[in-house]
Amino acid sequence: MIWQQAWFWAALGVALAGLEMLAPGFYLLGLACGALIVAALVWVGVLGASLPWMIFAMAAGALGAWLALRRLVGVRGGQKKVWDRDINDN
Repeated sequence: MIWQQAWFWAALGVALAGLEMLAPGFYLLGLACGALIVAALVWVGVLGASLPWMIFAMAAGALGAWLALRRLVGVRGGQKKVWDRDINDN
């Protein structure tokens, strides 16, 4: 099947990284990193023909990449809004 090829996962990772430019905010960059990790694991021969394990590896890689990117880049100042009063309070 096509998902057993490393180039498929690499192409998916590059496509997701390209789509990240249209939706900035690290939404798709973690998934792109996860797909590239799966491509490397398939190329080395660690992952075989099991699609569920490939999807699990992609999800785990995406979560790890997202957490690493969040820690590396950090939260921008003013990104969180703390409400200290209600609009209905007079």
